Amino acid sequence: MQNPIYTISRIAEILNADARLVDKQAFIQYLVIDSRSVLVPENSLFFALSSHRDGHGFIKDAYHKQIRNFVITEEKYINEYPDCNFIRVDDALKALQNLTVYHRNQFDLKTIGITGSNGKTIVKEWLYQLLAADYNIVRSPKSYNSQIGVPLSVWQIDTDNTLGIFEAGISAVNEMETLAEIIQPQIGILTNIGEAHAEGFSSKGEKLKEKLKLFAAAELFIYSPDYVSEINFQDLPGKKQFSWSSTQSADLRIIAVESLEGNCRLRAIYQDREIACMLPFNDRASIENGTICWATLLALGYSAEQADLRLEKLSHVSMRLELKNGINQCSIIDDSYSADISSLAIALDFLNQQNQHPKKTVILSELFETGRDDLDLYSEIADLLAQKKVNRLIGIGTHIAKYAQRFKFETQFFEDTNAFIDAFPALHFNHETILVKGARRFEFGRISKLLTQKIHDTVLEIDLNAMVGNLQFYRSKIKPGVKIMAMVKAFSYGSGSFEIANLLQFHKVDYLAVAYADEGIALRKAGITLPIMVMSPEESAFEAIIKHNLEPEIYSLEIFNSFLKALSDQNYDYPIHLKIDSGMHRLGFDEQDIDKLSELLKDAQQIKVQSIFSHLVASGASEHDGFTQQQIDKFNLIANKLTAILSCKPLLHIANTSGISRWPDAQMDMVRLGIGLYGFDSALSNNRGLQTTMVLKTTVTQIKTLDAGETVGYSRSGVMPNGGKIATVKIGYADGYSRAFGNGIGKMLINGYLVPTIGSICMDMTMLDITGIDVKPGDEAIVFNQEHSIIELAKQINTIPYEILTNISQRVKRVYFYE
Repeated sequence: MQNPIYTISRIAEILNADARLVDKQAFIQYLVIDSRSVLVPENSLFFALSSHRDGHGFIKDAYHKQIRNFVITEEKYINEYPDCNFIRVDDALKALQNLTVYHRNQFDLKTIGITGSNGKTIVKEWLYQLLAADYNIVRSPKSYNSQIGVPLSVWQIDTDNTLGIFEAGISAVNEMETLAEIIQPQIGILTNIGEAHAEGFSSKGEKLKEKLKLFAAAELFIYSPDYVSEINFQDLPGKKQFSWSSTQSADLRIIAVESLEGNCRLRAIYQDREIACMLPFNDRASIENGTICWATLLALGYSAEQADLRLEKLSHVSMRLELKNGINQCSIIDDSYSADISSLAIALDFLNQQNQHPKKTVILSELFETGRDDLDLYSEIADLLAQKKVNRLIGIGTHIAKYAQRFKFETQFFEDTNAFIDAFPALHFNHETILVKGARRFEFGRISKLLTQKIHDTVLEIDLNAMVGNLQFYRSKIKPGVKIMAMVKAFSYGSGSFEIANLLQFHKVDYLAVAYADEGIALRKAGITLPIMVMSPEESAFEAIIKHNLEPEIYSLEIFNSFLKALSDQNYDYPIHLKIDSGMHRLGFDEQDIDKLSELLKDAQQIKVQSIFSHLVASGASEHDGFTQQQIDKFNLIANKLTAILSCKPLLHIANTSGISRWPDAQMDMVRLGIGLYGFDSALSNNRGLQTTMVLKTTVTQIKTLDAGETVGYSRSGVMPNGGKIATVKIGYADGYSRAFGNGIGKMLINGYLVPTIGSICMDMTMLDITGIDVKPGDEAIVFNQEHSIIELAKQINTIPYEILTNISQRVKRVYFYE
């Protein structure tokens, strides 16, 4: 069978849609939903989806990227681009899904569908490792499992594939049936059912029933009875079922888990006999994911001996790109565990988000198991790197080196990783962003280690995907046309500077706000072009503000006059932002200042009032709703008075994070999103709907066993009347772990146990009482994460999450993750 050929006219027929086609034979190979992510524009079809942002607004961007084929819902764009093909549908997302259903139906291949709350992506990648010797596998890139991600994944299927492994995730009812129709899994795997996306369901049982719709037509269903107790056994999907459990009767009954020097030996009862397997991991999540894979191999007919041989060779899977500080002022994007065209395109998009360095370098291994001709493969990679404006390629492997002439920019090639490492002292890396991307067998972790600054064992991990998810959460709450100003002051609430600003710029927020001019200047030097408001401008910084095109907050008559004096005759319509004090009583014009301000504005030709704004004091607290309404009314009165004397209408804004959630009528022209980006909103019960963006972790340095009555730490404040064990970890008050957490008030997570501090917090270290717990040097200690939240830490020392975050020292290295 040949791969189906899709012309634009054929796709219009498949979708049964109206079309205006100027080139009916245009060949479509790629489906695009993001104008920033384009591989081959002449063979791409852009779907103008309407989700958090209307995709029609990006048709112009896609057109400039040379895309000429579009699926739209609004006819008005047809006449604006007379040289383009347009297919008009009622629902662009449904059209995308229907097209991929048609594509899926052209192939007769075995398909595994995976769903659950956690572990989907790891199970998918491990099954790929375990089954690749027997099948030509197509699988979801990264964690593409949404209403959009699943169609894009299934579109990859071609005639060479003999097995598809696709994951599916949902966040609300009535979503899974569509994904089931697209994937059509014969084999279904349920990982687990947890609290992820719980806000979209009335109960855990409702979420389980919705997820199981993926397997309604499956031949085989693999599951743990521990996760399906909400439904009756006879209601389980699949003509056949295969179960696993460590707590109750199952086809694969785990009877022992034995930790062996970083590995784990599982023993189980299967078909009335004891079997065993070795996993090269020993953390709890990996053991569960490995057990699911073990059950899958057995359910597919592999012998216990075959399964054991394959499972012990599993290797680490990192589905997240890591952005880290590198040597010689470089930024390193570490994606050193996988290499294929789909994930390369994703990594290059992330590389292009980074504007802090003018030079972009890619260190890339040759690609294996693509099933494609080398000339075709490396020609496409060369075109892709050129399109993404990569400046230098360092290729590793003999196959990629054969096609050096295809790469029309700076290149170097090495036979293998060892050759690169041998040459490393003579190579020059300086002030550049470096993407490290290699197939697993090339062990590119060794290269990443060479390029990365040695980091303090205390690390703040920032999940950029979670931050984007929070941004989209608030976008879904604001009205059409309302702009977003994102607060990145105070080192982005402790999370980073240009790293966060680059992400927000890529995802098209409208404004950034910083506290002081030097913060804005640093962002400008890192390539940030968005408008930036400076909230506390100092007169001494006015010259620098003007030089770097920053926009000052003007909050008093004195500051207004001083800034006018700082402007030269060449400055005209320089943007400023007027701050009104509506009740915060921190900064801002008082009501009695407005007449004088109005007179000054009439004569101030050098400035343009870009916005007028105020700040809500207690928008998240219902007991102060009366005062909040007074603030809004007072602001509207003053803002309208000022707007009346201006030649251009300024943006009006007063709503902060909690204001977005609780005061939709106060959204005005723009909202200011602050702590909500980072996962906290006092207006939301338990931050419902938001994702945790940060994890602070450290490591155990030493273990000590103490006798009864011995004391711990300075001033002997920690006492162990019965003796016991303590662990010293590498974090102290110089890292931002407050002394207030000492003497048992603070707690950290080690190996799943919450253990208290003992004694005073030291400058660089903290001691923990680990009596009765198995802990060894090098073990990880979690200061805060999703389970042990910053909110709990703040309560322990009677403060707020803002203070916990912003107190984290700059010497604590930030590592950024992006899927």
